[in-house]
Amino acid sequence: MLNHTLLENIKTTFQKSKVEKLAAIASEETFSAKDLIDLSFYHDEQVGFRAAWILENVYTAHQHRFLPFVLYFLEKFPKQANLSALRHYVKILAFMTRKNAPAEIRKVIADYDTDHLVEVVFAWLIDEKIPVAVKSHCLNILANLNAKHNWIREELLQTMDFLVDKESIAFFAKVKQIRKQLSVRS
Repeated sequence: MLNHTLLENIKTTFQKSKVEKLAAIASEETFSAKDLIDLSFYHDEQVGFRAAWILENVYTAHQHRFLPFVLYFLEKFPKQANLSALRHYVKILAFMTRKNAPAEIRKVIADYDTDHLVEVVFAWLIDEKIPVAVKSHCLNILANLNAKHNWIREELLQTMDFLVDKESIAFFAKVKQIRKQLSVRS
């Protein structure tokens, strides 16, 4: 069910300070991280983007409010088609898959069947319509999940070789960082 109070709060343009304020009240009686996930799929892409932006802030600044909805987020993750919201989704998953993620998150990721997530993230990585900022976080996710799926390393190295000349300088810099990360783990 749509949270209409939250929807009214994010229908208008706002700045980071409002995002932080809304993130701080998430999961109080007003709305939860689940409401933000649901609204990130809203038909108005700007509303979806703002909901995802607030969701990212909930994850980074109020993680205890995000934790009850980790599995819901993982289920919804592959379905995100709003490219502006997707940037925040992949950033959240990049944080969740890091080796220094909180123990509760690491356990969920370890127990979760991440095969489909890996497939989707690889598909986004090679999709020409996906913005480079999203692809950058996709690289992090795949490199992080290499610890769970050791076949990712070779596939990711080949994919980066293929993409490095097709993307921006910023992407090239990220590829250097990911290569270093992958070589440390091998």
